[in-house]
Amino acid sequence: MTVTLIFQLIVLIFSVMIHEIAHGTMALKLGDNTAQKLGRLTLNPLKHIDPVGSIILPLILVFLNSPFLIGWAKPVPYDPRFLKTPKGGAALIALAGPISNLLIATIFGLLIRLSFFPIEFTLLLAIIVYTNLLLAIFNLVPIPPLDGSKLLYYFIPDRNYRLQILLEQYGPLFLLLFIVAGFNFLIPIISFLFTLIVGRF
Repeated sequence: MTVTLIFQLIVLIFSVMIHEIAHGTMALKLGDNTAQKLGRLTLNPLKHIDPVGSIILPLILVFLNSPFLIGWAKPVPYDPRFLKTPKGGAALIALAGPISNLLIATIFGLLIRLSFFPIEFTLLLAIIVYTNLLLAIFNLVPIPPLDGSKLLYYFIPDRNYRLQILLEQYGPLFLLLFIVAGFNFLIPIISFLFTLIVGRF
């Protein structure tokens, strides 16, 4: 395994970790301290690493020469009973994760755009930008258990609860089908945002 691939795995682990911390921090701001009590608002990777999503799946994708590297950390729990508006609160908590990744991508992208680094270091920065854009856009797909599903539920009228039940029940299957057949539709969006932030690279 090359140094670049190892760096990609490290970036992925810490990016999904920050993603989950953002969920918990937003929940805390909205009145739910569940994540805080469980010690999940920490930068300690051991509190967030999911053996399958953070290690096994990314390694499999690496060895399969996958064109993308994706994964997840242990989801940060929240209790909707502590939210003033459970539906809107859930949407804000969900949105916090992708926003954290977009912020990371923007910060490191601006470093590339505004500074002159050796090409080797610039490539490492580009990996950080692309990985975080990938996580942000992928998680906004409205399929459970991704964050986009919580945003979708916010706009679905309560009377259509059966649709939500259907999505939750078959979400993993829909997500698998999307990864296999629909993931390439995200690549132009990610590439556009990458160019927008970093410039010609």
